Amino acid sequence: MPYLLRMAALLLVAGIIYSFSSQTYEEQSLVPLLKQMLPGEPFAGALSSCKVTYWGKEISIGTQGYYYFIEFFIRKFAHLFLFGVLAVAWFRVCTMYDPSRLVRSIWMAFAGTAGYAMIDELHQMYTGGRTPLLNDVLLDMFGAVLALALYVPAYTKRRPVWKRIDAVHQQIM
Repeated sequence: MPYLLRMAALLLVAGIIYSFSSQTYEEQSLVPLLKQMLPGEPFAGALSSCKVTYWGKEISIGTQGYYYFIEFFIRKFAHLFLFGVLAVAWFRVCTMYDPSRLVRSIWMAFAGTAGYAMIDELHQMYTGGRTPLLNDVLLDMFGAVLALALYVPAYTKRRPVWKRIDAVHQQIM
């Protein structure tokens, strides 16, 4: 049963990512919502000096406008977060097979997440109004590394408790 739950979590996260990737930019634009939630462009003065170069293009309030600038950071955070959650879900599935092989599980989770990130960008190539970017794959992979770096130490600290529970469970079965 725990294996099915972990596999379901992995497939759910992959499905959410696929769902977002299937939408055109216009379908998933946050700009109308941001205009409602942030009337009057709060902190625009403080953010006006912030500039980011992404894929050779300057992203700033001056070049994009306030709401598109905010949306850019929300979208990139979503990449980090969703692919980080995907990597952790993948890691949890891998550790079900052999909990003693942590390094292998980490590499498999990272490789699986990186592969899915590449497939996701390829999928976006065939979705109208979307642009596949290598930088997004790199951002997704960074999200995976960051999430695994935060999750695995917590997993290894709790693991002895899980081993005891698993040993009792094995004896019952």
